[in-house]
Amino acid sequence: MVPSKREQFGSSFSFIMAVAGSAIGLGNIWRFPYMVGEHGGGAFIVAYLVCCLFIAVPCFVCESVIGRRGRSDVYGSFDRLAPGSKWKWMGFWSALAAFIIVAYYCVVGGWSLDFLVRSLSGHLSQGNPDGASVVFGKMATATVEPLVMYVVFLVATAVIVMGGIKKGIERFTKITTPMLFVLMVVMAIYSVSLPGSSAGVRYLVHPDFSRLDANGWACALGQAFFSMSLGIGAVLVYSSFMKKENSILAGGLFTAASDTIFAIIAGFAIMPAVFSAGIEPSAGPALVYETLPFIFAKMGVEAPVVSAVMTVIFFLAILAAALTSSISMFEVCIEHMVHRYGWNRKASTLALLGTVLLLGVPCVLSFGPLGGFKIFGMTVFDLCDYVCSNVFMTLGALAFTVFVGWIMKREDVKDELTNGGKLPFSNRAFKPLYFFIRWVVPPAILLIFISNLL
Repeated sequence: MVPSKREQFGSSFSFIMAVAGSAIGLGNIWRFPYMVGEHGGGAFIVAYLVCCLFIAVPCFVCESVIGRRGRSDVYGSFDRLAPGSKWKWMGFWSALAAFIIVAYYCVVGGWSLDFLVRSLSGHLSQGNPDGASVVFGKMATATVEPLVMYVVFLVATAVIVMGGIKKGIERFTKITTPMLFVLMVVMAIYSVSLPGSSAGVRYLVHPDFSRLDANGWACALGQAFFSMSLGIGAVLVYSSFMKKENSILAGGLFTAASDTIFAIIAGFAIMPAVFSAGIEPSAGPALVYETLPFIFAKMGVEAPVVSAVMTVIFFLAILAAALTSSISMFEVCIEHMVHRYGWNRKASTLALLGTVLLLGVPCVLSFGPLGGFKIFGMTVFDLCDYVCSNVFMTLGALAFTVFVGWIMKREDVKDELTNGGKLPFSNRAFKPLYFFIRWVVPPAILLIFISNLL
């Protein structure tokens, strides 16, 4: 069942750091704060917590069960677990979703790289705070600069993935994931100390449920899937490299807990500063890149040296966060190409680089020269983000859950989840978890998905 040359993560800690790194990335730092701003502050956080605990964790478990049981890419895992069925075509769906996410996610990664370069030059931590907050608009609407940064970030992602599981992904995420957590806590402490930040704190902790409609719930579910990299096979592929003695349930709970805690910390790092800077909290994808320069410039007025150092360290961490997430999406595509078409890792990586650029360039230019080009009223970037987080990931997670709950044999699911009955906590949790997987999660996903469409 397990290919003799297939790599495995060196330890349970390595697997958790890789999966948590995929979850604790720009989905929390970049996307979560502006989603909170667009959907009623604390009300969105409540919806997000509900979706994480009762839907995202069971979905994580389902992907992990399929991945470790199948020991292959998405296509190969389904083909082994349900031979002769059409379930294997989920591999194409997952690879397509991951491909689109890589294309537009690396745009945000390019922004992070750009801001790191600017911080190294000292331009973000010095001078006028109000001037610092408009740096993003000038950069993103340009043509050459964001394209160059996009390509560099994409190549960096490819280089890490080309190194394989142990020498590439594992080595990178074991260092960067804990570092990012510590730095975000420091940022949150500083953010809430800014003048006028109390309004941002109230915005986060005071739920306004009148603004939480069906679209808000759909976005909360989409954010849970997006930040935990669910529904596109990333967790499945990482789990295929997971050792048999590791606990799938523990990995899911730890990932969900760390992702949720980090998302809330990111909210407190961004939103108080948003109100302090007088920036509109529903400013959209640009929110974090308008707010953070203001924070560092404000800090630079009183402590220029500390500000300069913190600026470089923080944007280095932001870049690392972007990379830990992008490599997981990239790996889904690479695994599919390697196992489905028999290409080696190097050839697959180079081929993917070229094809991602075809979609990535319009995404980059969506904030500048192609800003007026709309499809269904959305730019290419916004369309990719909406389709992946609200359609591809949602339906993908539904498919993985239905497969584990209704297609796989119950005893096989229990064997994988409890490691052959050796894990007492997983044994006790199996019955209620399996009930949720079969009877609660699929209807909940469908209800939120259909309500959003209507």
